[in-house]
Amino acid sequence: MSDTRLELMRAIAHKKLVAARYNGAVIRLAPHLLFERHGDLFLSALNMSKNWRSDDERQLGQFKLAGLAAIEVIDEGFDPLPSFQPVPPRSDDLLVLTV
Repeated sequence: MSDTRLELMRAIAHKKLVAARYNGAVIRLAPHLLFERHGDLFLSALNMSKNWRSDDERQLGQFKLAGLAAIEVIDEGFDPLPSFQPVPPRSDDLLVLTV
């Protein structure tokens, strides 16, 4: 099991933010759900670094774990989005862990 996967599982279990390098930038994520799709792991997370026009617009993005680097759990908690449903995005996705 990769360190990235273990760190994300720890963050999800404890509802902690993570910092990660993604497409060359460091972003802060609130990880809600870890799932597998066609053998690859993905993370459904709220990008806290994105400027949302309103709280109602905030939605989870999907990040392929292979594209995330330098994962670091931040000692800052989060509340899951009120609209969050603890199920994978597609019916053929395999749930690994959710908040």
